[in-house]
Amino acid sequence: MRGCEHLVSSQVLQKTIDELRAITRIDLCVLSLEGQKVASTFSEEGFEPEYVREFVKSPADSQVLQAYHFFKIYDDQNVEYILVARGSSEDAYMIGKVAVSEIQNLIVAYKERLDKNNFIQNLLLDNLLLVDIYNRAKKLRIDTEARRVVFIVETKYEKDNKQEKDLNARELLKTLFATRTKDFITAVDERSIILIHELREDEDYEEVEQVANMMKDMLNSEAMATVRISYGTIVSEIKQVSKSYKEAKMALD
Repeated sequence: MRGCEHLVSSQVLQKTIDELRAITRIDLCVLSLEGQKVASTFSEEGFEPEYVREFVKSPADSQVLQAYHFFKIYDDQNVEYILVARGSSEDAYMIGKVAVSEIQNLIVAYKERLDKNNFIQNLLLDNLLLVDIYNRAKKLRIDTEARRVVFIVETKYEKDNKQEKDLNARELLKTLFATRTKDFITAVDERSIILIHELREDEDYEEVEQVANMMKDMLNSEAMATVRISYGTIVSEIKQVSKSYKEAKMALD
C-alpha cells in the first residue's frame, strides 16, 4: 500500500515529533520524498529538495549532511518519508532512530485499522465468501465466535455541513467506546453510522437497549443532532453479523 501521507495525518506526525522534542530537546522534521515539510519542530528551511531526492534514491538508510542526520522511514520495503534530526551528535542520531521507529509503528497501526475497517464494511454488505470471512478475521485477530449486535445510528441536523457533523458524531461515538477495543464503528453510506457491539455472555436485549439510549442521549446533547437508532438481533458468530445489520436496517426503515 502506497501513499501513507494520507493515512497518517500530518497532525499525528506533528504531535509525535513534538512529544519527542519535549522529552529530548532534539529538533526533528518529517519530509515527503520530494523534500516538502510534512511536520517539523523547527522553522529554518535548511534542506535542498534536490538533496532529499538524491538521498531517497541512494542505498543508505541514514546520512549526515552538515548539521543534520537524515533517515529513511519505511512502509514495508517502500520509503514513505524522510526524517531529519538536527545536530550531528550521537544523541541526534539515537533520537532520530527512535523517531523513525515510532513513525513506522504508527504506519503499521494505521494500515491495520484501515484493513479492519475494510473487512467490517465488506462483512456488513455480504461481500465476502465464508472462507474469506474466517481467514481474514483470523489474520486481523478478530474473534469469530463472540456475541455481537449491530446498531445503526442515523443523525439529522437542522442545517450546516452534514458531512462534517457526521464526522463529529462518529468521533463522539469512538470516544464513548474507546476502551472497548472489540467494538467497531464504521459507515457504509452517507446517512448513518454503524456500531458493531460485542456483548458479554450475561448481557441481553436489556443491555442493548441501554447502549442505544446512552448513544442517543450523548449525541442529542453533544452533537446537537436528532438521532434515530435501531439494532438487529444478537448473533453469536461473525458470519451472522450481516444478518443483524440487515435487521437493524429494516427496523430503521
